[in-house]
This record gives sequence, structure tokens and C-alpha cells, in this order.
Amino acid sequence: MMAKRRVAVVVGARGVIGGNLIDHLEATGEWEIIGLSRRGGLDTGRVRHIAVDLLDQRDAAEKLGELRDVTHIFYAAYQDRPSWAELVAPNVAMLVNTVNALEPVAAGLEHISLMQGYKVYGAHLGPFKTPARESDPPHMPPEFNVDQQQFLEDRQRGKSWTWSAIRPSVVCGFALGNPMNLALVIAVYATMSKELGVPLRFPGKPGAYTSLIEMTDAGLLAEATVWAATTPECANQAFNINNGDLFRWDEMLPKIADFFELDVAPPLPMSMDVVMADKEPVWNDLVAKHGLEPTPYSDVSSWAFGDFVFGWDYDVIADGSKARRLGFHRHVETEQMFLDIFRDLRARKVIP
Repeated sequence: MMAKRRVAVVVGARGVIGGNLIDHLEATGEWEIIGLSRRGGLDTGRVRHIAVDLLDQRDAAEKLGELRDVTHIFYAAYQDRPSWAELVAPNVAMLVNTVNALEPVAAGLEHISLMQGYKVYGAHLGPFKTPARESDPPHMPPEFNVDQQQFLEDRQRGKSWTWSAIRPSVVCGFALGNPMNLALVIAVYATMSKELGVPLRFPGKPGAYTSLIEMTDAGLLAEATVWAATTPECANQAFNINNGDLFRWDEMLPKIADFFELDVAPPLPMSMDVVMADKEPVWNDLVAKHGLEPTPYSDVSSWAFGDFVFGWDYDVIADGSKARRLGFHRHVETEQMFLDIFRDLRARKVIP
């Protein structure tokens, strides 16, 4: 029998999550893939890109209204704003505009996958109940992840398609120009520490150095996202997805320092967004001296996100056993994940 045709729309195709998801879908050889982003991209093999402004209802309708063969929507788009409350309107609007444009024309739609995170549990607000579980009650709004899921739940009632909500921890993988890329933050911070002749110091809050934390490898996340979207038993449910191990920065940082041949000094709380703001000339000199790819400093310096993660002076962990109980058993060793990403950045000549 012929395999059923699967056509995926990946929303947020240029981000670390969307980009790795496209790579995974393409590697399976079983999908036709359409990537959506504001900037678009180069079509390759089974992948074609569409540049679309999802905040513009008309643009979304015009660009997506002809995608009649779509079977799966993988939603991983994100718009940053200065406050938690301001995040709600644009991020809900983008999802609504996407579904409004595609659902009426895609008669064979089977599934909509929504990318969330531990913000659902209030991880960004302060110490929260850990390990967090998918069944935990919501916290005081506003929270756009919750509103997005509620929209999908309401929209799905009486429909043949299903939804899933995927909740990773901090996602690590390769992507440039992404506002939430911790591995790149660490790599550039360590590289510039070495260039300036200073040891590697943990820059976050003192309590964050010894709190438990976990990560989610972007490749593992891609596999889990597709698994949840294509496994009937996962229909209309949320899943925590993490590497499967825990660590503390006081143990991880020395291992990272060894990779970059750096000494480790005691932590020194400082805002990376402030102390690294004047380091663009140092970065440009590094690029020239080592013949690196000419990557703008703005594309490698997600310092505000580094401050955000390194400011968690409480445990940030969630229970990932629900996915394992339903059949997703892959795990990743976080130390190895970091080192593999750093090697990849070197191979791509992003860092020396």
C-alpha cells in the first residue's frame, strides 16, 4: 500500500525549534514541508518557504489560503514583547490567524501541534511547584501559552483533527538571530572571556548556581513533537519534553570551561545585557582574526535571555514521564548536548 501523504506547515521556521523540526521532518523522507516565517528562506528538496506576516490577518489569509493539502500544523512562532501582559495579544493573534487561514481550506487536516514551555507552570514568575506535571492547575493570568491552548481546545470541539501541546525546558540547538538561544549565549560568552584573558564566571544570581535545572535538546524536541502529532494515543493532550537528566551550574560550568580551555573563578552576579553591551568591537576582531563567518554581533548576543535563565535561583524541573509512559523513550545527556553544540558552532565557523 502507498504511504499516506503528509504535508507539514512549520510556523516559526527560522527559529531554533522550527529549524530543527524541519530538519527532522526532512530527514524522515516522509513529509512535504512548508516553512512559515517573516523573512522566508531558500527552498530545498522537500522544503519550501513562505514569507508571511502572521500578525496581518489579510497577509496570512492570502499566503496560506491555497495550502489545501496540509495535514499537520506545527506551531512554534513567537513574538517578544517588554512585559508578560503584552505578549498575549500578538502571540494569540498569530496562532488564530494561522488556524483561520488554514483550517477552512485544508480538508485533510489531522493535527495541530502547539509549542509551549514551562511558563505554563509559572516558571518565569518565581519558585513554582516541582517537578511540574501536565495536570498542574493554571496560575494567575496573563499567560499567552494558556490562552493559545484554550483557543485550540475550543476550536477543536466537534472536529476530526486533534491537537497536542509540547512543553520543553530551555531549548538548545543551532540557530542564529534567535532571542532565546542559551547554548549560543554560553559559547560566545566563553569565547570572549578567553579573548579578554579572564576566567569563566557564572554571571547569574547566587542561588541559581546551585539550583536544579534541565534542558531540552532541539533534535530530541523535534522527534517528540512529531511523535505526539502522529500517535493517536497522544491526541488532545500536553506533554513535558526534556532531556531526562538534571544538573546544577556549579557542576556544568567547569566542564564547559574545560572545553574552551578556561579557568573557572567564583560566580559574580552581573547583567550580561549590560556588561556585554560594549563588546561588539571585541566580537568583530575575533571574527576577523580567526576567519569566522561574518555573523553580526546582534545575531549571537542573546544576553537578555542569558540573564533570564541565569536568574532562576530556584529549581526549574518538570516530570517528563507521561511521554515515556505513552512510548517516547529517547533521552539526551545534557553535558554531551552542550559540547556537541559547541563543536557544531566551531564547524560552522561561528566561534573559533
